[in-house]
Amino acid sequence: MPAKPALYLLTALLHTTPANATTLHRCQAGDGSVTFTSMSCATGEQLSIQEVHPYSPGWVAIMPEFNHEAVTGMKDSGREPGIVGGTEHKCGNLIDNRQRREAIINRRVIAGMSQRDVESALGKPDKINTRTSTTSYRYDLKRGRSAQIDFDERGCVKGKAKSRTAKSPR
Repeated sequence: MPAKPALYLLTALLHTTPANATTLHRCQAGDGSVTFTSMSCATGEQLSIQEVHPYSPGWVAIMPEFNHEAVTGMKDSGREPGIVGGTEHKCGNLIDNRQRREAIINRRVIAGMSQRDVESALGKPDKINTRTSTTSYRYDLKRGRSAQIDFDERGCVKGKAKSRTAKSPR
């Protein structure tokens, strides 16, 4: 049968866990290095007690809402923020990213798409024709259907006033 002091020590160790600790010792050595420990500091180190707030599941700290009007004295006018550093597509933002994605998924070509976008939508062309500053992609099918996509000098699909889309021949 264990002695009473050993039994008390064993009981104390079982009920003491680091998660329940509320204080830590901050030990700063003469060379400036800092150590945090739940035990005491070594000789020659400066001790300061740090309060610890451990996380407990199910508990959420809610911060109060910041009132910037009271601090800055400025009134919120309700305007939308302006975009200063927006990226510009090499084809001039004729279509937005959502339209570009939908066209690629639906295998359609829209004026304002790049050559890379067209290849993503329709695959590699059957024939590439390059003249001066324009390039044309031709897609052929065995059933006689074909599509020709013309690109300008920047590599963007040329747009016409009436027809903005060309459907995939495949």
